[in-house]
Amino acid sequence: MQHLTQSSVADDAHRFRDGPSPRFPVAEGLPGQPRDRTARPGPPRSPSGAQSPGPADGLPPTHTALICVALPGLAISTEQGQLNGRGLDGFYRAGRRLLARCQIRVAGREPLPVLARMSGADSARFVGALRVSPAAGPDPDVVVERVRHAEGIERITLRSSARHPLRLPLEVALGTDLAELSAIASGSSGPEVAAGVHDSGLRWTTPAATSSVTADPSPADALASAGLLRWEFELPPGGTVSVELRVRADRTGPLRAVGRAATSPLAPARATGDDPRAAALLRTGIEDLQALLLRDPAHPSDTYLGAGAPWRCGLAPAEALAAARMTLPLGTRLAAGTLRTLARTQLRGPESQAGMIPGPRRDAGTHLPPGCTGTEATLLFPVLLAEARRWGLPDQEIRELLPAAERCLTWLRTAAGDHTYLGDPQPEGPVRCETQAHAHRAALLGADLLDAYDRPGGTGLRQWASELRAAFRKDFWTADAGGGRPVAALTPDGRALTHLGSAAVHLLDTGLLGAGEPAVGLLDKAQTEQLARLLGSPAMDSGWGLRGLGAKETGHNPFGHRSGAVRVQETALAVAGLAAAGYEKEAGGLLRGLLAAAEHFGHRLPEMFAGEQRTDGSAPLPHPAACRPAATAAASGVLLLATLAGLRPDAPAGTVTLRPVRSAPLGELGLTGLRVAGAPFSIRVSRLGLAMVEEAANGLQLGA
Repeated sequence: MQHLTQSSVADDAHRFRDGPSPRFPVAEGLPGQPRDRTARPGPPRSPSGAQSPGPADGLPPTHTALICVALPGLAISTEQGQLNGRGLDGFYRAGRRLLARCQIRVAGREPLPVLARMSGADSARFVGALRVSPAAGPDPDVVVERVRHAEGIERITLRSSARHPLRLPLEVALGTDLAELSAIASGSSGPEVAAGVHDSGLRWTTPAATSSVTADPSPADALASAGLLRWEFELPPGGTVSVELRVRADRTGPLRAVGRAATSPLAPARATGDDPRAAALLRTGIEDLQALLLRDPAHPSDTYLGAGAPWRCGLAPAEALAAARMTLPLGTRLAAGTLRTLARTQLRGPESQAGMIPGPRRDAGTHLPPGCTGTEATLLFPVLLAEARRWGLPDQEIRELLPAAERCLTWLRTAAGDHTYLGDPQPEGPVRCETQAHAHRAALLGADLLDAYDRPGGTGLRQWASELRAAFRKDFWTADAGGGRPVAALTPDGRALTHLGSAAVHLLDTGLLGAGEPAVGLLDKAQTEQLARLLGSPAMDSGWGLRGLGAKETGHNPFGHRSGAVRVQETALAVAGLAAAGYEKEAGGLLRGLLAAAEHFGHRLPEMFAGEQRTDGSAPLPHPAACRPAATAAASGVLLLATLAGLRPDAPAGTVTLRPVRSAPLGELGLTGLRVAGAPFSIRVSRLGLAMVEEAANGLQLGA
């Protein structure tokens, strides 16, 4: 059932890098969950039979790329500005590279690059300079500016500073392979396609696809054999001239990105205060979330988030739900669209799978076999619906989604059966601590949701959660000289794996119930205190964020995407969970580290980066294969700032509780343009850690 689309490129890439763990057999996947047996494609071959050079280490690197996103469109460039047709260079639409090469020459020479900068989530600006006049000395007298948009537009502007008129020939060399992104990722994209002259530009055609580039103004010459467009401009002193190129797929109009719609599911929130990084993080995060929005083609009113660019631009259920949950302070429309979209994917049979939301396997690092993102998504579904209700999702929409949530909860009880714990992947996978945390939260919040709508099953879910909690506190804790630690997983034969990793943060993420109260957690008070100490220790806190695997653990790799790299989402969940449990020192340390990292990344956090220890004068090391932007990383900024404000709404009860972080680690903080109970909401937290509501829905009362 799984098709190789942009959403699956990263999962395949992770298999290329790491492969399955030898500790456990990998079970057959559910529909949409292929077995982890993907082989690395061989290098592509040229028509002569010789091997063409492919990427030497799997995926082409992304850490130095400028990635413009307006899904389903992408434009990926190096800092040089020229699209040379190498690596990921090019304009993409729906996972296909429409244009790979766009090289310009002015007066026979390439401009010298002097600036490359993102000007928004969907655009980048490149500036080059040339010395054209012989008598100009060492100073450039022509500036070449290129503004590149993900929608498939590039505007080239020439500006003269010469004292006399200039005749400037402009040449643009174009080419493409019309390759799928998955083929580019594996190094098998193939040669360029021959061009033909078309309209005011060039056109490329294969049996699978066609693309074209049109120019305004029309070129003086168009040479198909060389893929070349030519102009000759007369520029007076101080004169300016521009050329606009438009990249299109065959038989399609201009790209209409979902994030460009007149109405957005995300409120235009803003942050102000003592620390300017908060404002930059929220602004950039919302821009990236807008750029990653997708629409269900069969139900265009339903929007959801693509997981990240460039590798995961499609629907990844667990990440889409997690990101929608973190963005609830921006409104409930994204949550509703995500839930409706995924409800339509829910399995109806056989009985053991009924109610599950399918998802691919995900690598789990060096100690565990791949996990099932379908399990995580199925358990997140009722949690998101229950919490969206607290934030103000309309009653009618909740009732429409309630049957799908009930099916998820029925799947949970069926999958657990007579067992205390839920294995993952089903049926013979290990018992992971984070899966139990997801299941326990789903049971408690799901029971609360069922009770609110007079549906049966709440009592049974609470009873199962109580039994799970009692057993977990005994079976999933191991004593050691340092005060103990949570068990990461139990193997099918009952052995405890005690490595310390960031998966443990899910034990702190208990979910929101009524009156602004979090649900009870799987750990007791003493265990929670010890976990907080461990997460704040140098072994886990890199100084930039939380490591995926502790620095002292066997198999630790600072670049390992599940075995040592800093994952932004889990760091944000740790900050939120620690703050809610009252461990503000540890939460503040992780928060300040992540904000410092965000500053180095231009406030556009990648999904992960290396877990190298922070030292004076150092910078976080980017991961060469990380998505940036990524939905969960962009949404993490919303969660962090909502956590600092201590915002806990209960729209059905008409109340909102404020429990800000008392230490006010960022000083004074103001948040405007949020949405609670369907209306604008603004809050200000003072330097003393006191919160004040500045705008709220009529009738919304401040809770105790």
